[in-house]
Amino acid sequence: MAQMLEKLTAGQIVPFGGDKVARVSDSLAAAFRAGDRLIVIQDTGDLLHVPAAIQAITDSAVGRAGEAFAGLALVSDEQITRFFELFAGKLADDAAWSAIAEANAADVEAAKAKGRSTTRLVANAKMRRAMIEGLRQWQDAAPARGRVVEHIDHAGWSVEQVTAPLGVVGFVFEGRPNVFADATGVLRSGNTVVFRIGSDALGTAQAIVKSALDPALKEAGLPQGAAVLVDSPERSAGWAMFSDKRLALAVARGSGPAVAQLGAVARQTGTPVSLHGTGGAWMVADSSADAARFAAVVEASLDRKVCNTLNVCCIVEARARDLVPVFLDAIVRAGEALSTASKLHVVKGSEGYVPEAWFEDEVTILHAEGPGREAAADVIREDELASEWEWEGSPEVTLVIVPDVATAVALFNRYSPGLAASLISQEPAAQEAFWQSVNAPFVGDGFTRWVDGQYALNRPELGLSNWENGRLFARGAVLSGDGVFTVRTRVRQSDPKVRR
Repeated sequence: MAQMLEKLTAGQIVPFGGDKVARVSDSLAAAFRAGDRLIVIQDTGDLLHVPAAIQAITDSAVGRAGEAFAGLALVSDEQITRFFELFAGKLADDAAWSAIAEANAADVEAAKAKGRSTTRLVANAKMRRAMIEGLRQWQDAAPARGRVVEHIDHAGWSVEQVTAPLGVVGFVFEGRPNVFADATGVLRSGNTVVFRIGSDALGTAQAIVKSALDPALKEAGLPQGAAVLVDSPERSAGWAMFSDKRLALAVARGSGPAVAQLGAVARQTGTPVSLHGTGGAWMVADSSADAARFAAVVEASLDRKVCNTLNVCCIVEARARDLVPVFLDAIVRAGEALSTASKLHVVKGSEGYVPEAWFEDEVTILHAEGPGREAAADVIREDELASEWEWEGSPEVTLVIVPDVATAVALFNRYSPGLAASLISQEPAAQEAFWQSVNAPFVGDGFTRWVDGQYALNRPELGLSNWENGRLFARGAVLSGDGVFTVRTRVRQSDPKVRR
């Protein structure tokens, strides 16, 4: 019979994956108490400790969202529309925003003191406008539940396929306050949501809940548990939430290893998951590339570091002598626009196309922990094409010279996380071949920063799924609030004598 785990012993063997074992560390054994949970990741053997107090906080949050889901079925679409209108209005209200801005300033200062990146944490005027715009878009969007997607008539009866909400959606995301607003988009399709935000942005999230989210829910007449913040800075809260079988969908955004771990927790629990932990766009310039266009799109792809920022640039050898200087000038300008220098990584074998001064001259590079002096360029191995450069203030990008576009595509398909790729070419046939052969959900012919649900599709995104772990079945890589649904089948029988 099953027994409760009451303690762990240092060195204790824990089986995983069917034929492997992990060992309990001294620190884990010392921290574990009766009532705590141990989650064993079957793919890696990671031992994840969830204290009982954190489990209780998460259980309560998911439970509130579950109760609210039942109540939301009885709420009109007009009330949901009103919620988005109110939420946007409260973020636009200066009195409400001042409390949010004050909390955000404290979060930013605390993160800086820890040497953490703050590029995505600052709730500035631009982010505020984007949050409000996104909520207005959901306000104006057509209702996403109860839509008949197919109607089939039979003699004496008929069948309808009707969209319906999934249930409770769990979100874990990094310190980006705007995502907090975007994720409420699942209410448009009748779902409820539980959030867990990174510790760096927890104060900002708490202020948004108090000043805008909860009041909007109450005034619109929606159940208060329709959008719930897990009020804990502990990473284990994410593990607890993603291992909760009451979730209909788990969505994670953030750094690669952390997101991969969360995905593993959800998958082995049996919960469908949408992950986006790694990004970094690739750009390829072929033999027909227009130099002026190439320069413009490179610079436009390096204005800030997010998942769709240019990470790797491939230039075909036939044009390397004239396009490499264009590329270097563009990344220099991108750095100057941010009042800094740029950092270049050159794949071994391609360094002969870059002036020696780039490898010899030192520049000041802005890192999360502070500025530092280093060479403007260095040489890296080919397998480091898989590295996503998480730069803070100074643009950072890899250059590789390739014999042809097919080689660039092969490198992308092998090393990239499969997110975004762009081909700079004047040849329609080359663009078509690139589209057919590159294994990416987002493909373009210019700058890479267009990859964004709100920017490109006018639908605030909940997440962007790359193809690092395979393609998605019957779903685009942009996960948006109106895309979180299932399909129910309803029969209407007009002839009571129908039988098979």
